[in-house]
Amino acid sequence: MKLSVIGCGYLGAVHATAMASIGHEVVGIDVDPDRIALLSAGKAPFYEPGFDDLLRETISTGRLRFTTDPSELETATVHFLAVGTPQRQNEDSADLRYIDAAVESLLPNLAEHSLVVGKSTVPVGTAQRLASIIEQTGARLAWNPEFLREGFAVQDTLEPDRIVYGVSHPDGAEVELLDRVYAPTLALGVPRLIMDYATAELVKVAANAFLATKISFINAMAEIADATGADVSQLADAIGHDARIGRRFLNAGLGFGGGCLPKDIRAFAARGEELGHGASLRFLREVDEINLRQRTRLIETISEHLDSSVVGRRIAILGLAFKPNSDDTRDSPALEVATRLHAMGAEVICYDPEAITTARAARPHLNFADSIESALTGADITVIATEWDQFRTLDPAAVSDLVGQRIVIDGRNCLDPALWRAGGWTYRGLGRR
Repeated sequence: MKLSVIGCGYLGAVHATAMASIGHEVVGIDVDPDRIALLSAGKAPFYEPGFDDLLRETISTGRLRFTTDPSELETATVHFLAVGTPQRQNEDSADLRYIDAAVESLLPNLAEHSLVVGKSTVPVGTAQRLASIIEQTGARLAWNPEFLREGFAVQDTLEPDRIVYGVSHPDGAEVELLDRVYAPTLALGVPRLIMDYATAELVKVAANAFLATKISFINAMAEIADATGADVSQLADAIGHDARIGRRFLNAGLGFGGGCLPKDIRAFAARGEELGHGASLRFLREVDEINLRQRTRLIETISEHLDSSVVGRRIAILGLAFKPNSDDTRDSPALEVATRLHAMGAEVICYDPEAITTARAARPHLNFADSIESALTGADITVIATEWDQFRTLDPAAVSDLVGQRIVIDGRNCLDPALWRAGGWTYRGLGRR
């Protein structure tokens, strides 16, 4: 099939490449010429394991190309909307200007009976509003939310755990077209769920709200564990054996960040207010507050181990991305902690395997190291802020002679406390005895 993907950021670039890799002819369209130039050269403007190789391989087949020219849309039958829906400045609600602009650019190029497919995360009610505009051209709209995990985006696109179709008519042409698009994936036995627009929109934000709540729940338990001498990791193991709860996303630590969970739960809560049901989602405000409080708790823990003052103390921050296997520093807890410590007068030295460039662009005043060893040299305290494998597997004995003091603060509870203590280090996690 001939497909277009409007918006070639993280979501759009991955989706376009994945669709071309399974045999479709795909054109990716974006207003940013620098981004298009990079993608056309087979280089992603972001870090995602395995993606650059797939991008180059797929471009070489001739089935994938990128352009800034919206007239290229005329050649496609199915058009995917993959633009960002960031948080509005000084507000919690979602900024829909980019998706509205994408639809506006698409309208003159829509053929009758073509299909527009929304993949962006939007407030419930958005699809119905856009459908009333798109249907005036004789085209139709479906909503097909994405469930990508950064670091696993290619796998999650080609082999998702479910595919959701939000359509106006469950037996209409939209379902048939989407089945053709996803035929190789559906052949793997991936569940296909057909529902109305509003439910499809809610699937995505409800999933993110649940995951965020689970993370903040265990971080709240970590606060109680610190106050009582309990161990939150053992607690998570114990309650995680309950099949109704499960162990995943019960890892206490610095909390969540990135371009999805924080802004999505805020926008969801704001949408609840707009619908006159703010009380139903009020708990998400507390989820957000618990998450943000973890950053302050980590800074307080660092200060506690430096005699209550970080002024002039050399602090090694290992990790800047909001999660491992990514260079994304949007709303990164690690980067915020580094920034706040610097503002408090500490000599902060930061290292991340992939996120140095994005972190430097966002916080050019910070000091960045080019290796773990140079970051640790002379450090009064070492902080694990992102759980990269390189940090999880550090040999405490091998780096002991580099640091000024053998104190490690495990902001992700990803290290083996016994191993580090045996190596002569003072170890401290969040909520760990």
